[in-house]
Amino acid sequence: MIEFHDLSFGYKRGKPLYEGLNLTLSPGSIYGLLGPNGAGKSTLLRLLSGLLYPKAGFIKVGDYMPRDRQPSFLEDLFLVPEEFYLPAVRINQFVETNAPFYPSFDYAKMAGYIREFGLTGNQKLNELSYGQKKKVLIGFGLATNTAVLLMDEPTNGLDIPSKSQFRRLVAGAVNENRTVVISTHQVRDLEALIDPIVILAERSRSHMTVALKATVEEVTARLWFGLVPELDKNRAILYSERAVGGYAIVAENPTGEPSRLDLERLFNAVQAEPARIQQLFSATSTLVNA
Repeated sequence: MIEFHDLSFGYKRGKPLYEGLNLTLSPGSIYGLLGPNGAGKSTLLRLLSGLLYPKAGFIKVGDYMPRDRQPSFLEDLFLVPEEFYLPAVRINQFVETNAPFYPSFDYAKMAGYIREFGLTGNQKLNELSYGQKKKVLIGFGLATNTAVLLMDEPTNGLDIPSKSQFRRLVAGAVNENRTVVISTHQVRDLEALIDPIVILAERSRSHMTVALKATVEEVTARLWFGLVPELDKNRAILYSERAVGGYAIVAENPTGEPSRLDLERLFNAVQAEPARIQQLFSATSTLVNA
């Protein structure tokens, strides 16, 4: 279990990025962490990794406080950052040097990931493209078998076939004891993978809050996604945009009418109406925001 309790953090004095943020994440799921540019998605992952420290409140990962950076905590968490440096060594050397830090590392799976991504262990990391380096790091993270796996914009730099591979491999690497958190703004890349969904939005005094934490099932039970020829003033529409044949909308769904989730439009609806979204989902969400 991961718990953010009354978390406050900011890079500049008097300008909090988060203030009183609460969020609970349970094992066995692939959480999608979405938010606008500058919302602090990467910051949350660094706080969760113990690379940054809260100004107030605390974070707990199981029995550990990330800020303590205990070895037993670090060997059970892996972060795939958006920006990274890899040494000028062969892939096999990189694995042999770094895998011993993770007691549950699966060498056979890592070899399989390398083959899956069309690479060989003898290739030098400094001679690979950015996308190929990203694949090595993603494969390594999956092979660690850590209880917590964090990925920051993992599909950046991947081509379309590689994104499909990524979704399949991540889905196959999750079990009831593992929590995966993927931060992204490429919502279309991960629409079929992430569940539950966590969306950040701006709150009063210009700091961010968790405006939505819900499963796909909960979202489609409370919201309706579809195409209408005209906007109906009698319908509680949260977001609309022009589309071929009319308007694509996200509306409140009091009757439970079935529809298919559109993650991009859900994101836009949350940014447009964060307070109303929180009201609609407060009965099922485990987050509590002051």
